[in-house]
Amino acid sequence: MPLLEHLVELRQRLLYSILAFLACFILAYYFHTQIFNFLVDPLQQVFDGQSGRRMIFTAPTEAFFTYIKVAFFAGVCIAFPVIATQIWMFVAPGLYKHEKNAFLPFLVATPVMFTMGAALLYYIVLPVALKFFASFEVPAGEGALPIQLEAKMSEYLSLVMTLILAFGISFELPVLLLLLVRVGIVSAATLAEKRRYAVVGVVAFAGVVTPPDVLSQLSLAIPMYLLYEASIWIGYVIEKRKSEAEAAEEAEANAAEAPASAPAAPAAPVPETSVPETDFNQAR
Repeated sequence: MPLLEHLVELRQRLLYSILAFLACFILAYYFHTQIFNFLVDPLQQVFDGQSGRRMIFTAPTEAFFTYIKVAFFAGVCIAFPVIATQIWMFVAPGLYKHEKNAFLPFLVATPVMFTMGAALLYYIVLPVALKFFASFEVPAGEGALPIQLEAKMSEYLSLVMTLILAFGISFELPVLLLLLVRVGIVSAATLAEKRRYAVVGVVAFAGVVTPPDVLSQLSLAIPMYLLYEASIWIGYVIEKRKSEAEAAEEAEANAAEAPASAPAAPAAPVPETSVPETDFNQAR
């Protein structure tokens, strides 16, 4: 295709992606209360049975823009399959068949792994982290003012969205590593050799993106390291299958290029030569 047709195709795919996002954004804003309550539920579970608990907003526009952020975040998550499909439809015509077979599984695995990371955060890490933060409350006593947690809507949502993105992106680690192995940029043996550096990087990443308690950091670091180890073993399997497929293709190519073997011609008869007998005694 000429460059102009590529640009027209790109514009069409971007238009479809934007329309899908706008539709999902409007739908998510219609259910913004339910979505926000779903995100607040871990905090509500921490304060379960305690009366007088509430969330606050300190600016007149804070609640409105918080709901806009909720709808935007949910809209992107809901529209991601459509956006990914449009990206694939734009890129796929320029790929060979074996390249399509290589990239398509990773494209399908991306939202699955992101959802697994977000679920780990929501159901395991976030309740533990919020309970840890709530433990710093100080009850009212003689000569001391009570210290009570009253979370702001915008700050709580920013924390939850940041953690969801961090855990979701961290679970994309095996997808990235296996894709690099599949295209031949790195090898499984290299990943195994760099295991010590991977441990340091995983621990540092978990310490930066998670709350400061040790349990939350280990809740991210341990799954990430296990995913790294799984990537190494799966990488060995991918390399083995890739080498077997290349060997089979090479054998087929050699068989196709080799000329058909013609029947061997019969050997020419060797002429018999008469050798005169010599009387060596007479000659002597």
